[in-house]
Amino acid sequence: MFIVAGSLYVEPAERDAYLESCLEVVRQARATPGCVDFAIGPDLVEPGRINVYERWESDDQLLAFRGSGPTQEQETAILGAEVHRYRISAVEAP
Repeated sequence: MFIVAGSLYVEPAERDAYLESCLEVVRQARATPGCVDFAIGPDLVEPGRINVYERWESDDQLLAFRGSGPTQEQETAILGAEVHRYRISAVEAP
């Protein structure tokens, strides 16, 4: 199991539209076999920042879902990104 997490950066005035364009992607991801969780949301402090969180059972399942990745429109809107994959070695209560 692994987590994909980080931040995307878009123009602050365009963030709500970008997030709206992701709504169906979130629904599709959550319905995909192997997706444990999938969330994309606005940062509460930085107006142009979007927080990304995904949890997947396997690399193959993630790759099957990803396909060609974001739409051209979404890709153009992203000014910067810092997203990484984290391998889970153990799960514990907080």
